[in-house]
Amino acid sequence: MKFKVGQKIVFLNESGGGIIQSISNQGLYVIDDSDGFEREFLQSEIAAVYSEEYNVDAEDIRGLNEDESFSRAKHQITKGVLTGSRKPVEVWELDLHIEEITETHSGWSNTDILRAQMNELKTFFKKVRGRRIRKIVIIHGVGLGVLKEEVRSFFRNFEGLEVYDADFREYGKGATAVEVSYSSQ
Repeated sequence: MKFKVGQKIVFLNESGGGIIQSISNQGLYVIDDSDGFEREFLQSEIAAVYSEEYNVDAEDIRGLNEDESFSRAKHQITKGVLTGSRKPVEVWELDLHIEEITETHSGWSNTDILRAQMNELKTFFKKVRGRRIRKIVIIHGVGLGVLKEEVRSFFRNFEGLEVYDADFREYGKGATAVEVSYSSQ
């Protein structure tokens, strides 16, 4: 992943984060940390922060970069599900297990992990709306239900969505399906 000057980051091996001030020719990132100190880090020691909010302006999907973290998301065409015109319905899947999102999360707090998962969902949903995909499945796992509740809370911010448990036979209890309806405009 390429980082840019001015980008907000978090530290992977310690708590806190900051803003990238400069990038040296040796690949060191000079970070202005949350305490106001300038410190140097390797690229492998930092992670980007895309947002600290889960709200997405449903209309603001312009300028979405094709190379965003969405590239790790899985999507597929589900066979056997037909629309009225007898075409298969395209279903995109996103696996939010942290191991699917990042190579390492060593030293991350539960809050850091949840933030990364929700940022991934936000990016994915922007892409879904931009491509006018009608059905998605978010794989969140069972666990204590925290991620499932955050996922469902995220989708409550939007109108025109039908949110329900995904097919138990295919996903078990750990996935949420979302059907999106778009206005004819």
